[in-house]
Amino acid sequence: MRKGIVVTAKPGVEDLAAKAEELGYDSFWVYDTPMVNGDPFVGLALCAKATSRIRLGIGVTSPALRSAPACAAALASLNALAPGRVICGVGTGNTARRTLGMKPTTMAALERFTRQLQDLTAGRPTEYSEGERTRDVRFLHVGDYVNTTDPIEFVVAAFGLKAARIAGRRGAGTISFGLLDPAAWQAFGEAHRAGAAEAGVTTPTTSYVMTSMHILADGENPHGDLARDSMGHVAMALLTFAADNPSFLDGLEPDEADAVRRLLDRRGTTATADDRHFVLYENYLGRIYPQDRDLIVPSLVDKLGLVGTPDDLVKRVATLEASGIDELLLQPVLDPDQEMADFARLL
Repeated sequence: MRKGIVVTAKPGVEDLAAKAEELGYDSFWVYDTPMVNGDPFVGLALCAKATSRIRLGIGVTSPALRSAPACAAALASLNALAPGRVICGVGTGNTARRTLGMKPTTMAALERFTRQLQDLTAGRPTEYSEGERTRDVRFLHVGDYVNTTDPIEFVVAAFGLKAARIAGRRGAGTISFGLLDPAAWQAFGEAHRAGAAEAGVTTPTTSYVMTSMHILADGENPHGDLARDSMGHVAMALLTFAADNPSFLDGLEPDEADAVRRLLDRRGTTATADDRHFVLYENYLGRIYPQDRDLIVPSLVDKLGLVGTPDDLVKRVATLEASGIDELLLQPVLDPDQEMADFARLL
């Protein structure tokens, strides 16, 4: 199993990237959520100058955040700094849009945006529209402003089979957040292969999952405070999504649905309040507040985090790899240097 790191972009992120490269990690990612994180392209430009081997990923951008020409130029500029090391994740902007109080974009827009980025970053023209006006566009740079020679890897954020099928049609890989269910990844694989066959695509692709890890000490409670602190940011992301999207509650277990209701009460908002995004997404993907540990119920620890003894984790990772996951992306929140070292030793 390959291993990567995913963090929020902020000053000093390049030091973590250099450390990850030193520890043998395969990739280093930053999120693209403008209302809660720093700019991913600024962060990865710093990382490009501080590293020489590790691949650099955006996880993930969206047509609801950036126009295709602007995003493609940023990607190709980054590719000039880190030739052949750039990965671009593309999604509907689920979190990024919700932090604005808006809904995600459509699957059709996701597929069109992915195609446009693939075309432009490879030096090909693509169709671009604004309102009723449509034109073919391409890079007009003369000189070494951008790199369209070395390929950029694309992955589609997949939380369902439609996105996985789009990824297959576009010859892109898949990336998901907190999804550690082998059966789901097997279904994603089938949908991805179906999409690829539909489009006649044979390009090899990679599947990534963002997660967290905590190695238990002898006799340590797998649902104790330290385990919850280590993976609580992943669980809180799911609870926040459910609080912001009530239809998602139907798929949760009773104790998880109760945690969502308690989260809304604790933040003093409702699932229909126009300003709920101001309080629901505060400290998003940061270390959870101690007073919120009770919201991280045992079932969420078991489902969303890699928590266990070294032997347990090795077995679980092997099962995930057999289900079709190629690379695990760890988001450290407690002690990044120590967590990166622990994860590197495990894999």
